[in-house]
Amino acid sequence: MRKSSISVVIGLAIGFYACQAPSPGNGLVSVGSYFALQDSGVQNGNIRLVPIHTPKGVFRVWTKRFGLNPTIKVLLLHGGPGGTHEFFESFENFLPKEGIEFIYYDQLDSYYSDQPNDSSLWTTDHFVEEVEQVRQALGLNKDNFYLLGHSWGGILAMEYALKYQDNLKGLIISNMMASMPEYEKYNGVLRSKMRKSLVDSLQAYEEKGLYKDSTYQSLVIREYYNEHLCRVKPEWPDPVIRGFKHLSEGIYVTMQGPSEFKTGGRLIRWDRSADLPKIKVPTLTIGGEYDTMDPKYMEWMSKQVQHGSYVYCPEGSHCDMWDDQAHYFPGLINFLRDVDKGK
Repeated sequence: MRKSSISVVIGLAIGFYACQAPSPGNGLVSVGSYFALQDSGVQNGNIRLVPIHTPKGVFRVWTKRFGLNPTIKVLLLHGGPGGTHEFFESFENFLPKEGIEFIYYDQLDSYYSDQPNDSSLWTTDHFVEEVEQVRQALGLNKDNFYLLGHSWGGILAMEYALKYQDNLKGLIISNMMASMPEYEKYNGVLRSKMRKSLVDSLQAYEEKGLYKDSTYQSLVIREYYNEHLCRVKPEWPDPVIRGFKHLSEGIYVTMQGPSEFKTGGRLIRWDRSADLPKIKVPTLTIGGEYDTMDPKYMEWMSKQVQHGSYVYCPEGSHCDMWDDQAHYFPGLINFLRDVDKGK
């Protein structure tokens, strides 16, 4: 076939696909619709700074939208607290080609949003209301709004659902248990599997409060984070490195504790395990074999909510959207499609 003929065939195929109208209920949109311009004026990469009203004033949080889909809009809640959207950047390689709209959102006091640095705002109640204000500003509703929370974002997603689930179409809890005390117990299980000399060394630093000591940090990263937080080798993906570089230490330590390995802070007694049956919207939980969170517990969570399902990532850790993409993304995409079809 001549080159000109091939070009015509390809052009016709692309034109036919791009002109297809969205079909309600199947989540499919045309290429043209998905990448349509969203705002008039200067195009800024679909970034929007959303004003958040708080008792301490009005601040702005950073959001960025990928694509347009009238029935599937996924708002991403990052971990930390104090993390960034950067941990989700792998989504860009999987969701757009499925026509799934998703939205980055950096919570208040995170790197890309305003940073009032007021610890009175570092509460789950504040962040739940912040999510609700973002939802309203972005026009998300029960016909299209999926909330995906990873790690701390999973806590926030559960809290939001327990208060505002009538606004949701679906809920995804990625790599987060419904109880910090149970998480602390599982942390102890993982710690007990480490060599005794390492545990003794870690305890020696911890008893002195030397969590920022370079030797202690090196041990935690090499022996714990590389096995249970992100298993990509020989080095972590660039977005993960940037995400850790941009982590807001103040809010993280205040709410979570000194590290993923040593919990503490305001969330230490947080527990919503008994409230899971109250969640009525379709819910997906995701857990990895090597996660800092117990994958069996996260499977149990999927059986406590009223309409739950579970994705297990056999090669995954806490960041299995990076180290087990072969299971994470097909499971997530299938869930979104099934809910959109009313299954």
